[in-house]
Amino acid sequence: MSGRTTNVGGVVSLLGAFLAAAVITGFLSAGLFLPAVGAIGGSVRTVVDLFDSLPDNFTTSPLAEQSVILAADGTKIATPYDENRVIVPLNEIASVMRTAQVAIEDHRFYEHGGADLQGILRAFISNQATGELTGGGSTLTQQYVKITLQENALRAGDKAGAAAATARNYGRKIQELKYAIQLEKTLTKDQILEGYLNLVYYGDRAYGVEAASQHYFGHGAKTLNLQEAALLAGIVQNPGTSDPVNFPEKSLARRNVVLDRMKDLGLIKDADWKAARAVPLAAMLKVTPAKNSCQSSDYPYFCDYVLAWLKQDPSLDAVLGRGEAQRVQAIYRGGLTIQTTLDPAMARVANEEITRKVPIGNDEEIGSAAAILDTKTGAVKAIGQNTTYSVKPANRGETAVNWSVDSRYGGSIGFSFGSTAKIFTLVTALEAGWPTTSSVFAKAASPSKGADYTSKEIHGACGLGGGGWNVRNDINFPEGEISLAEATAKSINTAFVGMAIQLGGDPCKIRDTGWRMGLHQGNGKEIPPYPSAIILGTWSASPMTMASTYQTIANEGVYCPPIPVMSIVKDGKALPLPALGSACEKRVDPEVARGVTSLLEGVLRNGGTADNAGLVGGRPAAGKTGTTDNHNETWFVGYTPQLTTAVWVGTPDDKNNARRVTDLCMRQMTETKGCSAGRYAALFGMTIAAPVWKSIMDRALEGQPKVPFISPGTQIVNGEKVDIPDIARRSLDDAKALLLQSGFVPSVVKVYSNYRVGTVVGTTPKNQATRGSVVKILVSQGPAPAPTAPPEPAPPG
Repeated sequence: MSGRTTNVGGVVSLLGAFLAAAVITGFLSAGLFLPAVGAIGGSVRTVVDLFDSLPDNFTTSPLAEQSVILAADGTKIATPYDENRVIVPLNEIASVMRTAQVAIEDHRFYEHGGADLQGILRAFISNQATGELTGGGSTLTQQYVKITLQENALRAGDKAGAAAATARNYGRKIQELKYAIQLEKTLTKDQILEGYLNLVYYGDRAYGVEAASQHYFGHGAKTLNLQEAALLAGIVQNPGTSDPVNFPEKSLARRNVVLDRMKDLGLIKDADWKAARAVPLAAMLKVTPAKNSCQSSDYPYFCDYVLAWLKQDPSLDAVLGRGEAQRVQAIYRGGLTIQTTLDPAMARVANEEITRKVPIGNDEEIGSAAAILDTKTGAVKAIGQNTTYSVKPANRGETAVNWSVDSRYGGSIGFSFGSTAKIFTLVTALEAGWPTTSSVFAKAASPSKGADYTSKEIHGACGLGGGGWNVRNDINFPEGEISLAEATAKSINTAFVGMAIQLGGDPCKIRDTGWRMGLHQGNGKEIPPYPSAIILGTWSASPMTMASTYQTIANEGVYCPPIPVMSIVKDGKALPLPALGSACEKRVDPEVARGVTSLLEGVLRNGGTADNAGLVGGRPAAGKTGTTDNHNETWFVGYTPQLTTAVWVGTPDDKNNARRVTDLCMRQMTETKGCSAGRYAALFGMTIAAPVWKSIMDRALEGQPKVPFISPGTQIVNGEKVDIPDIARRSLDDAKALLLQSGFVPSVVKVYSNYRVGTVVGTTPKNQATRGSVVKILVSQGPAPAPTAPPEPAPPG
């Protein structure tokens, strides 16, 4: 059905004759034309013929209805809508509301057909007398037709059609009349009234009687009383200037007009009329603002994230449409019930623990965010950050940017993730056959003096490209071998660079591992092919992304993309969404994942970089700290078999990226002195991020069983022996490089031999060893010296 009314302006001059003849001859009996028109004058017959030729194919389109976004426990998060409307059947609307609306708009509604000839003629005479078309005479059915035509045009983006649907001219009124007559042939009076009460505007962005009742009175339309029903019914005539929130005096006056009309028609008793009129407007109202925008939600950042995910995720193509325009239509006009994975209790815990350590608007301008995932399904349980949501931030600590998620979901480009990247090197090493008990060669480095690496050591597509790289450690470490367990627990940078060298020297293998586990930049792209970004995390990712990568290992190698929605229901029927966990797939061998977990458990034990973050009661947990060179981005990402959580603490703005964070005094924004939230000489992963992670996990897991990790098998722990390359008679440098590339830790031992001094003569062990184990390079120091004769004994004396 077109949103435009047919142009019948040529009949205006004949309308008076038409109406008079219709009333006198009964041609419009109960709203239907009779065929006998021969006795009527030619001009009237012309009007009747033209009326009969007008289109009557009036159809209604689905009304725009608010959707509702719920937390996992049913808590309302937001109600996105273009029109704040909740459609209900007539039996869910109080009878007094139906009576009040009919009384004030069309008291003969149940008596006439689609057209009330008495009303039309009365309005026509009035209009002719004044010389203006001021309206009037429309039945409730005609009003329903007019508003439906306008709604359909607006839905189609037809502004001209919407204007035509409400234009003040006889042509529009005649077409409206024809549609009304047709509508009453196909629908009952109650069906028309139900559609009308769900359609009309009740002011202050409330469409339909149910949304209006909830908005103004805090309860549904089924329990409306007399004075409430009269107030709502009175708004419809001029909703833009008579709602009780913005125009209380006019609204009260209109309420009383409706009550008076109901009394005059004998629909209510005098006592009820007096009692209803005596109720003050303020005593009636319990205005509940609709949570249309995420800004009004109790969970604004999660709300923003869910809406962005709904508009973009490809798994919803068959449910919400392929393009964003279709999805916006479905979300804001489709009346969906969207149940999310949000756990309100966990969200509260995350925000409380973050802001306790990193206050909102703190003087140091330090930000913090966390993302919590269900380890087994990837369901997003909660996100949190130390800011107040604002689309127009005016104060420190206000932003609409969601630090927990990627930029496509309303987030930033992410934050440098530091040594949390080391998990990808560990996975790559164990996949290459390294046992968890293996060792690695690390160059000497300290916080002040780094170790130098060249493109000969780190090469290939992800190598140094002819340049050099100076790598420092956060603690002093002399050159030598170190076990994987100790290197991980103490986060020795040069050990992990050494691992990359021993894995072949091209970090692209490690980069591919990260991508496979879900690692990407905040813009969705792969981490660039730079050794520092791949091995030591100098590039950026969001907390959600880092939690997701660690979830892969926590879930024994099964990656689950983060999912914030459990179900979508429309008209009482569940839409065919993929079930939680159905998108999970194996990305890492389970035994490798178990081995990595066993190494990451050491980070939380005595001597590890997060030995202050062990969970209450000895609950099994694993994780990794992360700290950038300037100490301006710090992390802890950790997990149990039930939950995986990433916590970031650092400088959120680009202007602070080069800032070296030291001597922190953390206090609440309301305080002017003191460091009530803590004082820190420098920012490390263990300083704030790890304790915040511990606090969140302890509270989030309270009451849940302590689930142990599955231990890795003997092959992952002890490894499988592989061939040692033949390095005899190679140069010492070449011998070291070959052993490193084969995954062994070279150690030089000088031996006597008949080879010239400095010649590499072999290895110990000779033929096989486990990857990551120490292989001694035997270097000749020449023939053994001739034995010296024992001294002659002294002559007896």
